[in-house]
Amino acid sequence: MKPLRLALCQINPTVGDIEGNMDKILSFTEMAIQEKAEIVVFPELAITGYMPEDLLFYPSFLRKVENSLHKIIKKVGNFILILGLPIKEDDLYNSAAILAREKVIDIYHKIYLPNYSLFDEMRYFKSGKRAPVYDYGGILFGLNICEDIFHSTLPSPLQAYKGAELIINISASPFYIGKFDRKLKMLSTRAYDLGVFIAYLNTAGGQDEKVFDGRSMVISPSGEIIALAKAFEEDLLVVEIDLEEVTRVRMREPKIRWEANLKDGEIIKIPIERQKISRNLSFQTSSLNSSLLSEEEEIFKALVLGLKDYVRKNGFKHVCLGLSGGIDSSFVAVVAVEALGKEKVTGVFMPSPFTSKESREDVYKLVGNLGIELIEISITEIFEKYLQRLSKVFKNLPFDVTEENIQSRIRGNILMALSNKFGWLVLTTGNKSEMAVGYATLYGDMAGGFAVIKDVYKTQVYKLARWASKGRIPERVFKKPPSAELKQNQTDQDTLPPYDLLDEILKKHIEKCMGEEEIVEYGFEKDIVKRVLKMVKTAEFKRRQSPPGIKISSVSLGKDWRFPITNKFS
Repeated sequence: MKPLRLALCQINPTVGDIEGNMDKILSFTEMAIQEKAEIVVFPELAITGYMPEDLLFYPSFLRKVENSLHKIIKKVGNFILILGLPIKEDDLYNSAAILAREKVIDIYHKIYLPNYSLFDEMRYFKSGKRAPVYDYGGILFGLNICEDIFHSTLPSPLQAYKGAELIINISASPFYIGKFDRKLKMLSTRAYDLGVFIAYLNTAGGQDEKVFDGRSMVISPSGEIIALAKAFEEDLLVVEIDLEEVTRVRMREPKIRWEANLKDGEIIKIPIERQKISRNLSFQTSSLNSSLLSEEEEIFKALVLGLKDYVRKNGFKHVCLGLSGGIDSSFVAVVAVEALGKEKVTGVFMPSPFTSKESREDVYKLVGNLGIELIEISITEIFEKYLQRLSKVFKNLPFDVTEENIQSRIRGNILMALSNKFGWLVLTTGNKSEMAVGYATLYGDMAGGFAVIKDVYKTQVYKLARWASKGRIPERVFKKPPSAELKQNQTDQDTLPPYDLLDEILKKHIEKCMGEEEIVEYGFEKDIVKRVLKMVKTAEFKRRQSPPGIKISSVSLGKDWRFPITNKFS
């Protein structure tokens, strides 16, 4: 046998909290060493958190990173520690430090720098050019960073051709729906094609609109998952692997043998002796089933973690949100209670002359079921004062969207007053369908600090709410027609197409980059498509002023969506 005990430290760092992240790294290292781990691994940019963005332009920031690295080095004894951090040499690199015996053995620089979606790594980093293999007491392993493993040419194949039996990939890979399954297939294929073990380590936690789902894993040369860490939370995954399986697989299926002499690459010897410990090849800390989730559970956990970390990492102690009796605010309240606990959530009910008796009943039933505090502040009298003050200016013009928006802005003003007075974070409750077409009031229901379901379509909200409710959301909320209740007998469908139709058009336009003619070819009515796409375009100025929200789709209406406000293309 040729066993190796490996510890994947799936931590939740905070961007910019270098000292706090360092303490976490040292704490996890200590736990890993207690488990007799020989190689202890931390995620991409673990010291700084991912992504520091323009903090990387400040020399004082980089100096603090360097100082923390020196402190960590002093704690590394007769084992290997692999750690992600930015390194300043001739330029700035997204790097991994390989440490042992209080020394830096080598620094690996990330080769493929993503520059799409949420990523702007080419703004900050220079690409690396090396793909070394490390010799640890006769065990050969390669190391690369996040995007590097997604490329089928370099560096993983070069490392395997040079004899690597294990490839360690450290990542900060944000979540979106369906990504984990595709990632799993890719990693399994890569391990099988190269005949190597792959240890994939991902960050866990929320950072602004990003959520990192963890689910680090070790995959065998036959492409099978042999260990899988927890989803959406920190975990220490310690697994022992028998590297002789690589020899057995390569002898039976010599897929890369003929390439062995075609590539040049350096082999760096790590000057420490292998530890002699009792072996237990079934040793691991997580069940494979613990991270295999349904789509509803996956999204719900992402929303909960994203909200929890945004509140915690930004120093808030309490949140509030407007409750209307509708599905969106009801679902956001459920997420908030799950993320923070009922004692840290306050609902605010702000009835107007158009608020129905049913909505009042549903709000009070919801807060009773959730056990949260409720504040009721009527806006009727304030609204009437607005109308009186504006009557001369409006010169008896008819009631229209102006008066509707005044109500929404009064509510936004009240919520922000509570935020200012008590230090609460205001959660907005608008969904992706509304945000896409501008069916939201600027400085009204868009007012707030964090948009929990900003990337969740209305049809998805219903499905998620049904899954998460467990009887807490009143049944009538699922059945009544959605309405802003800003005028008599109003429903959303007075202004918008039915949500099942609207969401399909939006998905094709936003996530598939389809224009009017392409969408119409799928059988949608041309007039409806034209109207929807016009609403999307004219609402760009609103989206620019909306709060950040949690990304759960491949294209969110945040950093994924970058269109000019002044735009004559249609």
